[in-house]
Amino acid sequence: MKTKKGFTLRTIGREYVLVAEGLEATDFNKMISMNETAAYLWQEVEEKDFDAETLADLLVDAYGVARETAKNDVNALLLTWKRAGIIVD
Repeated sequence: MKTKKGFTLRTIGREYVLVAEGLEATDFNKMISMNETAAYLWQEVEEKDFDAETLADLLVDAYGVARETAKNDVNALLLTWKRAGIIVD
């Protein structure tokens, strides 16, 4: 899968927000709030091919969490991203 083009991650104060820009903004009029971890993952895979394993590897490497915990967290995150329409298969 890939992150959808036309979205930019911005920092507003201490929050991370994904906003639509350009043509994408005409069909998508929301801002998506992300915590620091989700923002880190987004930045690492932005415009690259990735899968759940890629994201789990990033979590394990960056935060030292257990692999099973990372996989569970990634599955929940991917479901959220898919529902928001910000990634494509």
